[in-house]
Amino acid sequence: MCAQELVLKQRTQILHALCSSGSAEYLEQVLDILLAQGELIWEDYQNIQVPGRALYTNARQLLDLVYAKGVYTCELFFAALKQVLPEEQGLSFFGCCSDIKEKGGDQSTSAQTLLTQRPVLVSELQGSIEGALKALILSGHFTSADTTGVLLPLYTPSQQARRLLDHVRSKGKSAENFLLQYIQQKQDFGSPINHEKLSLPKDFVRYQKKLSSSLSAQSCFLSTYGGTSHLSLDDIYTEGQLELAHDCVDAHRPLGLEDLVGTVGTVNEEADTVLVSGEAGSGKSTLLQRLHLLWARGAAFQDFLLLFPFSCRGLNSEHRELSVQELLFQHCCWPDRGQEEIFQFIQDHPQLILFTFDGLDELKQSFSDEHRICCPTQRAPVHILLFNLIQGSLMKGVRKVVTSRPEAVDPVLKKHLCKEVFLKGFSPSGIDCFVRKHHSDPSVAAKVMESLQSNTALLGLCHSPVLCWIVSQCHKELLGCGEGSPQTITDVYLMILQHFLQHQIYSKSTTGLRWIQENKDKVLHLGQLAFQGIGTSCYIFTDTDLETCGVTEKDVCLGFLVQCRDMPFSHSKRYEFLHVTLQCFFAALYIVMSNNTDCSTIQSLFELRDMKETGQSTKCFSACLPSSKRQEWDFQRETTAAETPNLQITATFVSGLLSQRHQSLWIPGCPCAELEKKTRQVLRCLSKGMQKHFKSIPKPVEGEKKSMHAMPGFVWLIKCIYEVQESDIAKSIMSKLEVDHLKLTYCNIGPIECTALAYVLQHLRSPVGLQLDNNSVGDVGAEQLLPCMHVCHSLYLRNNNITDDGIRKLIAKGIQCDCFMKIGLFNNKLTDACTLHFSHLLKTKKNFRSLRLGNNNITAKGAEQLAEGLKLNNSLQYLGLWGNKIGDPGAEALARALENSKTLVWLSLVGNGVGSVGACAFANVIKNCPSLEELWLTENCITRPGVECLVEALRHNTHMKSVWLRNNDLSSEEVEEMKQLESRLIF
Repeated sequence: MCAQELVLKQRTQILHALCSSGSAEYLEQVLDILLAQGELIWEDYQNIQVPGRALYTNARQLLDLVYAKGVYTCELFFAALKQVLPEEQGLSFFGCCSDIKEKGGDQSTSAQTLLTQRPVLVSELQGSIEGALKALILSGHFTSADTTGVLLPLYTPSQQARRLLDHVRSKGKSAENFLLQYIQQKQDFGSPINHEKLSLPKDFVRYQKKLSSSLSAQSCFLSTYGGTSHLSLDDIYTEGQLELAHDCVDAHRPLGLEDLVGTVGTVNEEADTVLVSGEAGSGKSTLLQRLHLLWARGAAFQDFLLLFPFSCRGLNSEHRELSVQELLFQHCCWPDRGQEEIFQFIQDHPQLILFTFDGLDELKQSFSDEHRICCPTQRAPVHILLFNLIQGSLMKGVRKVVTSRPEAVDPVLKKHLCKEVFLKGFSPSGIDCFVRKHHSDPSVAAKVMESLQSNTALLGLCHSPVLCWIVSQCHKELLGCGEGSPQTITDVYLMILQHFLQHQIYSKSTTGLRWIQENKDKVLHLGQLAFQGIGTSCYIFTDTDLETCGVTEKDVCLGFLVQCRDMPFSHSKRYEFLHVTLQCFFAALYIVMSNNTDCSTIQSLFELRDMKETGQSTKCFSACLPSSKRQEWDFQRETTAAETPNLQITATFVSGLLSQRHQSLWIPGCPCAELEKKTRQVLRCLSKGMQKHFKSIPKPVEGEKKSMHAMPGFVWLIKCIYEVQESDIAKSIMSKLEVDHLKLTYCNIGPIECTALAYVLQHLRSPVGLQLDNNSVGDVGAEQLLPCMHVCHSLYLRNNNITDDGIRKLIAKGIQCDCFMKIGLFNNKLTDACTLHFSHLLKTKKNFRSLRLGNNNITAKGAEQLAEGLKLNNSLQYLGLWGNKIGDPGAEALARALENSKTLVWLSLVGNGVGSVGACAFANVIKNCPSLEELWLTENCITRPGVECLVEALRHNTHMKSVWLRNNDLSSEEVEEMKQLESRLIF
């Protein structure tokens, strides 16, 4: 008798076993197991567990559902009963039940993990419900009302655990990730350290409390660019997008903040340094500040007993030689007593200590592993200590988290990394979240978001957190802009300049263009300070520096300069710009507005692109500095060229400020002839720089098309041209580029860069294949590419976090473009919804040749929708669907659609759960499709009958080159036999 029949026959017994005790525990345990096995979906669970309904009614609902789902589900149900019920009851239920197999923990989303690991999670949480709730409250994911709902006295501990899991699901991805990370640290999912077994010295405990109190006070307000108001980090913090390298094993797993110090993404188990890379303004400092605050509150990172934070910008000003002990206690927190005992504990238990270093790219010395020291009491220059800490010569075992811009990360440093994590700024939902947190009035937040949605270029800019902050800060100016809404980075920074100048207490209200001229002296004073700082890689300024540049207390009160808070060793006031990009902006203002700079300054800025290639330092900029600063510059000639990005940002601002649309701001105070001369110099540098890139394109190999593999410097010049916002100039420069394929892989291309690329590339004279694989284009970036679609015959967007929404807009535009013939979207976030758009594309475009949708989330339903378009298409040559989930039903639908194709050359269904039914369906394609040369069916579940169908079909097709069948359900003997029958089968 099959299990399905037994569900009916033993229904009364099953109900009695589940419900006679009066407790819902047995029923809920069975539900947990079926959820974990995927036999119940969340909607099924909710339909069974209706609050207030009788236990027997819920159990009957489960039995009805299990019976309806078929034999296999019934077998798993009996196995769950056997596992849950007491032995004397469980054994009475039939012995043919399937084994309960534990699902793997590495699920693609946190929501899936909460389901597939539910029985384990319930067990692990029962003893720590209150601790988990406290952590969720401290992290801002739960309110006190949420806690009350979980801890109702009528719930047993296991029911409280289930209510907690259910409530976390309703809170979304962030709460799910947080709870999973909490459990991983507190219980046995990882390898937690039992702190209770350690004997902590009293002085150590006192110091720990003092350090956490100090860190909490330093971290509770946003410190990176909130100088005009105190913004609570809890109120404003918004998660950025964290990603691992695309070639990493865990690359596609969602990352949370605590994953930084976890095992996910580890590439070198011997190393203990984690690098967080991100462009200027991507939120690196704020991320570390959030990490510090969570540790100080006891809400996360509690595997570490001590956390020591450092700013590399601040360390630049430390000229003494220090030991590690002095570095920790003098720069972070001084122990009131027991210094030696505390430091000895740190040395004895390095795995319990966490160091963070913010802004490695701002360190004046470039990373080197030449000067090795291993004694923690040996004194050395601070940068030598830092380098030895990173590479593990000092304090081996201590976890270090270092932030930096990508340009500063060379291979010498990478070999010492445990892993590298990329911070990509805000997602579209992150922008919405930040704006709504920034504005207490929901109606204002809604208006700002509405304005952003109507200006996709500005929306793209807001993926940078610092730009998102500026836009939110200047919402009144933004909402009053009308047609003059900001389009470029320069526009946004001019908006914040006007906002600060017109809101400071010392100036009168100004209108029109007068605001910049009435504050010219203030701008020039701050600009000179910024300019000299950029030229000497200096980001922290003394009172003497301010006095030298004429910066007064009133100028400081404008809000662009703030007092440093992370330099405890300094006895005098030190100042820094709100953000390094603001310093670059003021340096650019100085170059444009001052009569003390000439065209050689601009030329020096744009020549900096060659530094890394030639090994030169930034000496070429020294000509722009006052003579008093040149000696300091020469002293720093051996420092890193990592500051090149700041000079490039400055050059980008100079390009925008000297554009025709902004020149009216400077004309009253700057001679027109001088402005025109500087403008011509910028345009000449841009043209010359691009021509150099074009000339470097190698001649194509005979038989291949001309291709250009662009470097990040090319992208920078593109962004500069975009800032100019003059189509004639873009057209003139791009008319000289003649390639068939433009490759921009691994170039940190995000929405901002996509906007600039589209603006410039639309002026190409002939169509190109545009390859943007392994970047961060996303849906907003995909929309930004629309203006250049008409010059793209091919578009490759692998590994770019694009969803169905981004594809919808891209395909709608592509259909209108005659030359658009190929698209590659491997490894994005596409589902069956996207196939409707591709089906329409295939029906509509009569010259479309290549569609590659590998490694997405397309099922049989999507394949069937795609087949509707394939039936009416007479041009497609390449179809790639590897790594999806179409199964036999999807394979059959595709085979029927392709059976009579006269153009298909190559088809891949690798790793799609295709069995012999699907293989036999494609045997008909092989028989009837005269153009087909390669069919890839590797890593499926095809058995002998399916292969025999393929062998038979190949006898009718002599031009077919190969059918790939590696890793299917065949024995070694069957493989050898099939090889003998047909040599074109590749096993």
